Parts: sequence; C-alpha cells; structure tokens
Amino acid sequence: MPEIKVLQINEGDDDAFAVEIADGDSTAHCEVTVTDDSFRKFAPERSSKKELVRESFEFLLEREPKESILSSFEIGVIEKYFPEYPEQIAKRLE
Repeated sequence: MPEIKVLQINEGDDDAFAVEIADGDSTAHCEVTVTDDSFRKFAPERSSKKELVRESFEFLLEREPKESILSSFEIGVIEKYFPEYPEQIAKRLE
C-alpha cells in the first residue's frame, strides 16, 4: 500500500487538505475539501476530518491507481464514482 500523508492546507481552516501519495519512486498530490455537511454525512462524530480523508484515500487506492485519483475534489464526489463509499467509510471509521 502506498504511503499517504494528509496535511491541513491552512491553519485554522479544517476544510482543506493536501494529500501526498508516495509509492516507490513516484508521488501524486491531491487537494481535498471536506465540508461540514460531508463530514456529518460520512463520518461518526468521534472522527476527525483528517481521519476521514486518510481512510477515504485508502478506500480509493484499493480500487484504482493513485494516478487515477482526481487532483482536486470535495470528499462527497467519491460517492458518485463508488456508490458503496458511504457504507464502507462508516465501517472504517467505527
């Protein structure tokens, strides 16, 4: 499994994250937004947005190569491509 690093882009703004996916000699970078509505929809209360992003990328990498992941997106868009996402991500964050 590739190494996933999740960093908050701006201190004090917990909606925007930079994600680095390193696998061997190549690295992919993404920017992900997690709105409060999406966070409430997909994650249990005891989770953090950062945990949601990390688990979401693990979910994505199990289904597609890092090069296929959009470079910038709002976390809710994953459900459009993978209808099983809400149920699977809830289980991962239990």
